[in-house]
Amino acid sequence: MPYSVSRVPWEQAEPLLKDVRERVFICEYRIPKSIEFDRKDRTAYHMLVCDDITQEPIATGRILNTGEIGRIAVVMEHRKLKLDQIVIQGLMQIAKELSLNEVFIHSPLDAVEYFRKNKFYTVGSVFMEAGLPKQRMACPIDCINYNKCYLSH
Repeated sequence: MPYSVSRVPWEQAEPLLKDVRERVFICEYRIPKSIEFDRKDRTAYHMLVCDDITQEPIATGRILNTGEIGRIAVVMEHRKLKLDQIVIQGLMQIAKELSLNEVFIHSPLDAVEYFRKNKFYTVGSVFMEAGLPKQRMACPIDCINYNKCYLSH
């Protein structure tokens, strides 16, 4: 399936970004809407993946200028394409451009091994966020091994 990967500003792509996150986090994971969308969205750097045929938004993620990666979402019927990896690669490229020394993520417990395999390490103990157990994981930017991806703007 052909798809397009873009770095998008919140102001222009808000409806598309919200569509993916509502389908995944609010409908599927039952995260309250008031928690899912926050003021950080306006200043975050966002990645958006759209199906080239239907023009439907199918994946997203964001990174804050603090290095926090989050809101990585892929709609259920497209998860076998591993679009989360494409989104993370784009976010890592942004982190490099921001000259960050380290990135971090609040990982769901079932994804800890995935991030460990990608050079992240655990920081602190498990905590609750939005009603879900999470583990903070970090990675020095120099350890990140990503394939350069070309993004449309």
